[in-house]
Amino acid sequence: MTTLISLFAIAVYVVFYFTFGKSLKNKLLKSDSAPAAPSERLKDGVDYVPTSKYVLFGHHFASIAGAGPITGPAMAVAWGWLPGLLWIWFGNIFLGAIHDYLALAASVRYDGRSVQFVAQDMIGKKAGKTFSWFIMFLCILVVAAFGDIVAGQFFADGRVFFSFVFFCVAAVIAGYFMYQTKLGLGGGSIIGLILVILAFVGGNYLPVKWSKDLYFLIIFVYIMLASTLPVNFLLQPRDYLSSFFLYFGLLVGGIAAIISFRPLDAIPVFTKFSANLINGQPTPLWPAIPLIIACGALSGFHALVASGTSSKQLRTESEALFVGYGAMLVEGFLSTLVIVAIAGFGFFALGDKLMATPALGRFVQSFAKMVSMKIPFLSFSFMTLFAAVWVSTFALTTLDTTNRLGRYIVQEMAAPLKESNPAVYKVFSNKWIASFVIAFVGIYLARSGGYSVLWPAFSGANQLLASVVMLTVTIWVKKKLDPKYTMTVFVPGIILWVTVTSALIWYEIVIIPTFLKDMSNVKNVTTGVVVGLINLFMLILNFIMIGGFIKNWSVQSAKAKA
Repeated sequence: MTTLISLFAIAVYVVFYFTFGKSLKNKLLKSDSAPAAPSERLKDGVDYVPTSKYVLFGHHFASIAGAGPITGPAMAVAWGWLPGLLWIWFGNIFLGAIHDYLALAASVRYDGRSVQFVAQDMIGKKAGKTFSWFIMFLCILVVAAFGDIVAGQFFADGRVFFSFVFFCVAAVIAGYFMYQTKLGLGGGSIIGLILVILAFVGGNYLPVKWSKDLYFLIIFVYIMLASTLPVNFLLQPRDYLSSFFLYFGLLVGGIAAIISFRPLDAIPVFTKFSANLINGQPTPLWPAIPLIIACGALSGFHALVASGTSSKQLRTESEALFVGYGAMLVEGFLSTLVIVAIAGFGFFALGDKLMATPALGRFVQSFAKMVSMKIPFLSFSFMTLFAAVWVSTFALTTLDTTNRLGRYIVQEMAAPLKESNPAVYKVFSNKWIASFVIAFVGIYLARSGGYSVLWPAFSGANQLLASVVMLTVTIWVKKKLDPKYTMTVFVPGIILWVTVTSALIWYEIVIIPTFLKDMSNVKNVTTGVVVGLINLFMLILNFIMIGGFIKNWSVQSAKAKA
């Protein structure tokens, strides 16, 4: 069963990339005849930097993936292994890949501006302002959810922290050789890979066991620095080297899954419709599944990465298919492997404790067991370290990219104050202060605890943004491109909007009150109140956005009839 599912997923993704994806590129976008990309026209050496599509793919994938395509599926097996797989495949092909690709292409057409600028142009000024608040809240929730993941991984395995530190040093050194010497991409890559191997060795021999609070402080300082330094100093080379984690993990994981011929018997095909999942409460498969599986199926955060950093580095629009559409499909295959590993090898790794183990622990142990059992020269000890560093590295990549995007948003939101209140504008337009706002609130929430509430809040906000981006892109396709493709974007977008809006209403009514029951737990109350208010505010913004969409849709339909 592991073999059939893995091969089926590969086949489906390859077919859709070369048929549907190519069709969007050649017939809808006509990218080969598009004008020069903003990375060339607006080159500044900081944000607008023309980049090899292979380097950019690594940066883009590492930024969009984080721990998302691993954590969500690992949690979703509470419903059984089939529901999660079906949502991943459906969402990946009919929602996620279209969403990511068109968001990236739209940003390129708008000089690398963020997705809310596109929304403002397509739907109106109110939509643009609403989008900004949407994105700022999502960035805070991303930092909270992923900050907790990273601190937890550092705390759980003392080898992971210094492996990551050495990896960052390796990235800076590799970046120097790639960009500042004649060795270029090839020579810098070889040096980088050698240093990455040494980083694993060094981390393995330097285990540390510090407090989780200290790790939160280190993460805070790190994302502040990484989000303000030039993109090609740390982010680009580190994300590029991170992509080799992906390639290695997918290669050995894919090979192990394909040659194992294991039944998926560690967990049932389907458990029950309302498994005890979010905060230990009965969680209905519909509409709550987008609160659990985010990045592996689709993610509004991907649009922020695409329009925040990747569109400014894309050499030509024609490469957007490889970077945007391709990365989303690869992410879907990664999520597929997560479920295959847990369902096929979970009992080997964790036995009766499988479902009692935290989600990331399920993945790390099951993946390590799957690979080590089928590829003997890769030991279980090494693969557990690799899987843990893999998760932490990708999560940290998402963190610093998010903080950079959050900085852009805070600075953009401060822009109207330039004339009316110059003093306030000067404060919030400062890159360090703008970065601090997102990092501080996010890490504060992460430190407060309540991961079982933070993750679905992040996932829900994430999917809600994705639905709004899909509807925004629908108007863009209808207005600026080819109306014949309107329903291709609109139908999945509206299905997603109904699902995730229903899920977040359920979350606000059912989950938040249960989290606030124990008023003696200050951390729980703090997290519950803040997250509950953010969720409520995002729902209000959501209905404002959908109102603007309906109004604009009606105007466009009336013009078409006239």
